[in-house]
Order: sequence, then C-alpha cells, then structure tokens
Amino acid sequence: QVQLVESGGGLVQVGVSLRLSCAVSGRSLSTYTMAWFRQAPGKEREFVAGLPWRDYYADSVKGRFTISRDNAKNTLYLQMNSLKLEDTAVYYCAARPGISASGRDYRRVDDFGSWGQGTQVTVSS
Repeated sequence: QVQLVESGGGLVQVGVSLRLSCAVSGRSLSTYTMAWFRQAPGKEREFVAGLPWRDYYADSVKGRFTISRDNAKNTLYLQMNSLKLEDTAVYYCAARPGISASGRDYRRVDDFGSWGQGTQVTVSS
C-alpha cells in the first residue's frame, strides 16, 4: 500500500559524508513509523535508525548518522557522516503503519511491512 524508493548511495572513501533519500508514495509519510536498515553480504539485515515522532539509533551509528523526514516532500533521509569501512552495505528504508502509543522503538525486521529495493553504499580506504 506504500511504495519506497531509496537513492543517494555510492562509492566513497572513509570519512566522507553521504545523504540517503527515501521517496514515499501511496501513503502519507506522516502516518508511518519509518526506519533505515542495512545488510552487508552474508549478514542479516540490521537496524540502523528509526523515526516515529523522535529519532533512535543503533549503537554502531550513534553520533555519526542522523535520520530525518520532510513530510511536505514525503521523503525520509539518512545523513551519514564519518563513514567507516564497516558501514558498507545495501541500505533499505522501511515503513510501519501508525505510531506506537507507548513510544516503543521498533528495531526488528519483522516490525516493518513495507520495504524499498535498497541503495548500495560502499566505503573504501
């Protein structure tokens, strides 16, 4: 019921900044809990950052990544600073209908029902 399209990935050197975008269509971004996940080759998809009414992050990216949304443009962003080799992965945006009344932070793949196709981020030395 909602379509997500990521963009902004690329091949960069360590320490470089990138901003990923996720264009949302079909539904209003403001009615969803949104998140970014990433998956490296041979590894499980892992949570990176989430944004219901506040932002929350995996420990591995705290202080370096910032998730934000522009409801008017129906777009989700992930600002990635001080990139490290271990940040190399395919990055996915994900959506979950509604906002938890309890303020729960959703971090599991199974918590989200809508996914984009991903954008590749490769960090090299």
